[in-house]
Amino acid sequence: MWSSPQVFPLVVKLGPLGESVTGSERRGRERRERETDSASRANKASERRHSFGRAKTMADASFEKEFLDTHNAYRKKHQAPPLTMSRDLCSSAQAWAKHLLSIKTLQHSDTKNGENLYYAWSSGPKKLTGKEAVDSWYSEIKDYHFSNPGFASNTGHFTQVVWKDSTEVGVGLATDGQTVFVVGQYSPAGNMCNEGYFEKNVLPAVD
Repeated sequence: MWSSPQVFPLVVKLGPLGESVTGSERRGRERRERETDSASRANKASERRHSFGRAKTMADASFEKEFLDTHNAYRKKHQAPPLTMSRDLCSSAQAWAKHLLSIKTLQHSDTKNGENLYYAWSSGPKKLTGKEAVDSWYSEIKDYHFSNPGFASNTGHFTQVVWKDSTEVGVGLATDGQTVFVVGQYSPAGNMCNEGYFEKNVLPAVD
């Protein structure tokens, strides 16, 4: 479950009991312990930074299938033909997902393709499913007005998912175990604002 930020326990270090030491010995020992402690903290911080910044790919075949199947289930409801998975788009999307993980910021690439972005954070390791990101994008349907079609920033993910003229999709996923970025790229791009395009490409759902 994606949850609130993790709280780390406070660790209190206690010295050994029952030892008799002089003041100078104690000061020398305390200085050495401080130096050792400082070096240990620096090493651990370096290890944390290295681990936090290492992108891992989780968009395996199972994830890709869920991602594609969820798209096509929603598209079918909106009378849009199914998408096919493009390896070229997957490669491009994966490269951008790794970049987003490295900067910890959601921002679009300069691709000429359509692009949906998804971000999640968990206090513990959790494997995201391919369905979750697509469900999140599609949930914007609640704010889309089919009687007044067009682009809006709060419905653009939904309209790209069901955009009728898009035929291919690619997906990339990068995570450090807690922060997860998912990138979906589409060809041809959706959300084209030419006159009549939304009426043609974003159709109401049918049962």
